Amino acid sequence: MIIAALKGGLGNQLFQYAAARSLAHIHKTIVKLDTTAYYYGGPRQYELCHFNIQENIVQTSEITKFTKIKQNRFQKLFHTFLHNRPKLSPHHIRYNKIRFYKDFFNLPDNIYLEGYFQSEKYFINIADIIRDEFKAKNELTGKNKEIAGLMQNVQSVNLCVRRGDYVTNPKANQKHGICSLDYYYRCIEMVSKKTKSPHFFVFSNDIDWCRDNLKIEYPVHYIDHQQDKACEDLRLMSFCKYHIIANSTFHWWGAWLAPYKDKIVFATENWFARSDINSEGMIPDNWIKL
Repeated sequence: MIIAALKGGLGNQLFQYAAARSLAHIHKTIVKLDTTAYYYGGPRQYELCHFNIQENIVQTSEITKFTKIKQNRFQKLFHTFLHNRPKLSPHHIRYNKIRFYKDFFNLPDNIYLEGYFQSEKYFINIADIIRDEFKAKNELTGKNKEIAGLMQNVQSVNLCVRRGDYVTNPKANQKHGICSLDYYYRCIEMVSKKTKSPHFFVFSNDIDWCRDNLKIEYPVHYIDHQQDKACEDLRLMSFCKYHIIANSTFHWWGAWLAPYKDKIVFATENWFARSDINSEGMIPDNWIKL
């Protein structure tokens, strides 16, 4: 059994599940999900329930079994003093960094897995399984069905703008930063050289800003009807043939899940504003970094 500790928004949850599913596949075992991070409210919520995943929610007793260690108070304080962090159970694996960990596939069965795992390298060995399990459970209906049909019949370009907390939260802004208008215009120029009739579909958590600031001289749809249904936005993104993404794991998945063999994906070279964060492995080798 591989227990995936879920945290963050949908993009992070997808990465965490995919990595755990990959390891479970190697060990011919099951994935279980720790969703306790979402029990107490907050800006994020558990969203993998919308997909065809192995949805086994772990029991509290199983979490305790894998994470609890026998230490008295003095031992806890002494270990924390020496290592600047609490001691973990041998079954509790925590990857703190963003970079790809090459030792991941040497991890044993029966572990509690905690981290972000933001690279396809963790699950490229079961890419077809992941694509299948990350299909939405419900059928396309209404306006989403109409837009998806349009995307499939034009030279569709998924253009993603991440703002929100990246702008309003000083810590998030310092860590992530935002993609500049210059980045988007360079991507648009490159897309226009690859197809004479691009049709843009703009996804953003600040769609009004996009309308006011993005100057696109081609047909454009601003996707503004979802009312916080991230899974539906994700599915629509995947219908597009070209992708211009922001430094967002959610946008990353919208591009990665697109099934087109000849799709082209543009991603920002500086995924993080902080130069000390090693994001090795985050951007697939066949994507274009600008």
